[in-house]
Amino acid sequence: MDQQIQDVIQQVYTVLATYGLNVVGALVIIIVGFIAAGWARKTVERAFSRSKRADPTLTRFFGSLVRYAIIAFVIIAALQQFGVEATSLVAVFGAAGLAIGLALQGTLSNVAAGVMLLMFRPFKIGDFVDVGGKAGTVKEVGLFTTEMATGDNVKVIIPNGQIWGQAIMNYSANPTRRVDLVMGIDYADNIDTAMATINRVIGEESRAMSDPEPVVVVGELADSSVNIIVRVWCNAGDYWGMRWDLTKKLKEQLEADGCSIPFPQRTVHTVQAAAE
Repeated sequence: MDQQIQDVIQQVYTVLATYGLNVVGALVIIIVGFIAAGWARKTVERAFSRSKRADPTLTRFFGSLVRYAIIAFVIIAALQQFGVEATSLVAVFGAAGLAIGLALQGTLSNVAAGVMLLMFRPFKIGDFVDVGGKAGTVKEVGLFTTEMATGDNVKVIIPNGQIWGQAIMNYSANPTRRVDLVMGIDYADNIDTAMATINRVIGEESRAMSDPEPVVVVGELADSSVNIIVRVWCNAGDYWGMRWDLTKKLKEQLEADGCSIPFPQRTVHTVQAAAE
């Protein structure tokens, strides 16, 4: 019995003598590595936070990315203390990364698109945009999806992969917008009277800008009407209100000044066959 205990103690001593320093070395590498990973993450986050264009979500993403990259190297270095070859570990991690990448390629494409959206900022929270075939006000931009609210307050969540790489229409990006209207009058109406009426209504509109100047021109001799093009600039926030009010006022004033808004019409000529 005593001999068995001595054999066990001897084996423990042998193991400690063989691997003791390696265990201590691995523990030191892990402790120092995790401390360095935390310090590197904070450094990256502080560096990004100094930039006005850096989004908090993007700051945390890159900070975590640096931290996990350092931890991966720390684990490889710790395993090397026990004789595990670094090339084998890199091959294993590479194969695992490839398999994960193929399985999650749709998700990863959304993350990549989210990083681009957060970095280049084609739109920000509160902007009214048309992206991915949907129009609405941006509520949140994340790494995976973008959340919007439509004009009737329906929540829409679009994967970032469907946004980045397509045309993005941001109606809130510029401080001013142009209201484009087409007013049709009858061929029998006086064009100069109609244009004078339109210019008067625009002049009475407080939201209409004088620079750039409004444009009122005859744009087309259509099938049933003479179409007058009306283009007026305003502040972006006044666009819809002024558009609706101008449409109503122009219709009423044109009719009050003797102009008519014609319906689509067609002239039909009948030919009677000669009597036999």
